[in-house]
Amino acid sequence: MVVAWWSIIPFVLLLGCIAVLPLIPATEKIWDRNLVKLIVALVLGVPIAVWFLLSGESTAVIHALVEYFQFIMLIGSLFVASGGIFLVGDIKATPRNNTIFLAVGGVLASFIGTTGAAMLLIRPILNTNQDRKHRTHTVIYTIFIVANCGGLLTPLGDPPLFLGMLRGVPFEWTFGLWPYWLFVNVLLLISYFALDSKMYAKEPAEALAKDAEYATKLGLRGASGLLFLAIIIIAVAFIPSVDLHAIETGHATASDYVPWREVVMLLSAVTSFLVGDRGARFNLNKFTWTPILEVGALFIGIFLTMMPALQYLGQIAHKIPLGEISLIIFTGGLSSVLDNAPTYVTFFEMAAQVPGEPKVAGVPETLLIAVSLGAVMGGAITYIGNGPNFMVKSVADSAGVAMPSFGGYVWWSLRRLVPILVSMVLIFMTGSLWWMLLGVLVGLVILGQAGRDLRAAKAVKAD
Repeated sequence: MVVAWWSIIPFVLLLGCIAVLPLIPATEKIWDRNLVKLIVALVLGVPIAVWFLLSGESTAVIHALVEYFQFIMLIGSLFVASGGIFLVGDIKATPRNNTIFLAVGGVLASFIGTTGAAMLLIRPILNTNQDRKHRTHTVIYTIFIVANCGGLLTPLGDPPLFLGMLRGVPFEWTFGLWPYWLFVNVLLLISYFALDSKMYAKEPAEALAKDAEYATKLGLRGASGLLFLAIIIIAVAFIPSVDLHAIETGHATASDYVPWREVVMLLSAVTSFLVGDRGARFNLNKFTWTPILEVGALFIGIFLTMMPALQYLGQIAHKIPLGEISLIIFTGGLSSVLDNAPTYVTFFEMAAQVPGEPKVAGVPETLLIAVSLGAVMGGAITYIGNGPNFMVKSVADSAGVAMPSFGGYVWWSLRRLVPILVSMVLIFMTGSLWWMLLGVLVGLVILGQAGRDLRAAKAVKAD
C-alpha cells in the first residue's frame, strides 16, 4: 500500500488540536474535557483505521492497536502503583535539593524505566515544591532528565532500547553509551540548578518562610507500592506479551495469543489499588484518574493517525542519506512527534541495510549509536515524544502547576535541551576537529547561560 503525503494531515490536525485549542479562550474549557479529547482523537483516527483495513493493511491496524494497548497498560499500571506511594515529610525546596531529586531520577530512569522513574518521582517533586510559586521549570526538567535522557544506559530505560534488545542488541551494549548520557544529563542538571537558583531568588518571602516552616525529615507511606512497581518493571523485562510475529507467520501457540506481561501489570496495579495505603493514595497524593484518562484519550488518536506517517516515512526512506549525523537528526526529530519506539524500529531497520563494521545486531555500531541517542533523547522535545512526558504534564496540571502549552513546551526544549544535544553531536559524532571545537563553543555558551542565571539570582538576593 502506497500512501501520499496528504495522508498525514489527520496526524498534523491532532497535533494542532493539542497545541492550539488550549490557547483559544472559546475552546479552552471544552478541550479540558477528556471526553472531547477522545471524540476528536477517534474522529481523526478511526477513518484512518477503516481506510487501512479496506486497503488490505489490517496488519498495520492490529499492530497499532496492540502497541496502544501495551503502551496504556504500562503507563496506567505504573501510574496506579506509584499513586499509592507518598514521600512523607517535606524537605526545603532549594535548588540543591531539587537538583538532587532530578539527578537521582536520571540514574533510576535507566534501571526502572523512564516511565517508572517519572511516575515514582513526579509526585514527591511536586509535593516538595508545593509552597513555591515558580514550579513550571522543575516539571519541564523532570521531563527532560527523568522521563527521557536519563533512560539511556539499559534496555529497561526506554522502550526503543528494549525493542533493540529484542532485535539482538546485547543487554550490556547500552552501558557503552555512558559518555553521551553523562554529558547531556550533567549539562541539563547544571542548567537546571542555575535556573532554579534564579527562580528561587524570585520567590515571595512568605512562600519561602512557609516552605521552611513545614520542613520535616523524609519518610515513606505506602511502601508496598514499591513491591508492585518492581513486579511491573520485572514484567516489562522478562515476561512476554502477545507474539504478533508468531501469529502472522502461522507458528503461534495458544500462549502466544495471551498478553502475559500486561496481565501481570494489570494484576499488580489492581492489587496495589485495593490493598495499598489508601490514605497515602487519596489524602496525601490526592490521586485522581484524570491524568491517565487524558493520556488514554489522546494517544489512541496518535497511534492510529501515526500509521500513514510511518508508512510514508518507509516509502521515502531510500532518499534519506544514512550517516551518523543524518540518522540522529531524523530519528531524534521524528521521535519527538511520532513516538520514539516505532521511529527507532523504522530507522534501525533502515540502518541495517548500510554496510559497515563493526556491527551490532546487524547494524553498523556507529549508526546504532545515532539511532539510539536520537530515539531516547529526541523523545524529550515535545509532550508526545515519549509516553511519560504527557503523563508528567497531566499530573502537574492536576497539582495546579501552570504547565506550558504544546508549543510553549517545544519553545522550552528548543532553548534549554536542543542546544545541549547539538553540542553532544558536534563533540562526539562529527570526527572533525573544527566541528568538535564548535561543539565545545556551544557547550560554553550553555554554561555561560547558567552563569548568567546564577548572577541574576545573586542580584535579586542583593536587592
